[in-house]
Amino acid sequence: MSSTTLTPLLQAAFDARTELLARLHGEATDAYRLFHGSVEGEAGLTIDRYGSLLLVQTFHSSLSPAQLDEIEDFYEHASPGLAMVYNDRSGANSRIGNPLPEDELEAAMLPREFQELGVSYHVQARHGGQDPWLFLDMRAGRRRVMQEAEGKSVLNLFAYTCGIGIAAAKAGASHVVNVDFAESSLRVGKQNARLNNLPIRPRFVQSDVFPAVRQLSGLGQPTMVRGKRMPPFPKLEAKQFDLVFLDPPRYAKSLFGVVDLVNDYSSVFKPALLATAEGGTLICCNNVAQVDADAWLDLLQRSAAKAGRTVREVEWITPEGDFPSHDGKHPLKMVLLRV
Repeated sequence: MSSTTLTPLLQAAFDARTELLARLHGEATDAYRLFHGSVEGEAGLTIDRYGSLLLVQTFHSSLSPAQLDEIEDFYEHASPGLAMVYNDRSGANSRIGNPLPEDELEAAMLPREFQELGVSYHVQARHGGQDPWLFLDMRAGRRRVMQEAEGKSVLNLFAYTCGIGIAAAKAGASHVVNVDFAESSLRVGKQNARLNNLPIRPRFVQSDVFPAVRQLSGLGQPTMVRGKRMPPFPKLEAKQFDLVFLDPPRYAKSLFGVVDLVNDYSSVFKPALLATAEGGTLICCNNVAQVDADAWLDLLQRSAAKAGRTVREVEWITPEGDFPSHDGKHPLKMVLLRV
């Protein structure tokens, strides 16, 4: 990490967010990125607020004790009352590499609550997994879903901790189904549901996404494939949804199929599209920086045509101002398709 003082960079980033933070606070939001180092002068450093938590993370090189003191001192004055936790992810596979003293570890593992757009969520600075329980750059996607969801059925694929599904239910969706393979992620989603006074009870389906969405779309999932018995999976009735949200990981492989956002987005897009009702909405995400947005959209439109569906309208959803970009090409690409 650079030896130059961080304070001027932190101050410039904080000043640049003055209007945004005022608006977010007015919308019952106390979670946002305070410093986006790749654009704001210190690559590899991110500083996020989740309610009472100030989460400092490094991905390229470690912070010195003096730099940690400098960050803590700055935010004690700029945004008082936050508990700072530092996760050094500069080692292999972005695993957290810095042990914490017992009292700091206890604070890092303390369950906390925060709000985004009037929806309450849980967060822990450190937990059994690696990623934060809510990705802040996805706020624009959750905002758009809340604008769309009232009275609609919603399918949330690769749901993780179900932020999209909880937001949709809070906004008045008639039916919400969250699908994810990880029981631990769905458990957080269920806890998030209990935090909110939801008008409906969302459904949580623990399953590999491929057999789930193939069944929902009507394609079906055989129990035997090329002479091999497939692992057990929940049996689901075919059903199309008014709104489908598709946010796959960069790469994942199972006996049911391969998720590959660089080379084969169509493998997850086609069944998600077929699970979207005629006249419905499909929101697709791609978080791989090297994927060109226009080329990806062209692929989606060609895949839709091949599946016999027409894309009637396209709307890009852009991460909000706490995730600035030099060139407008955000790593996270979100596109809304009316189909």
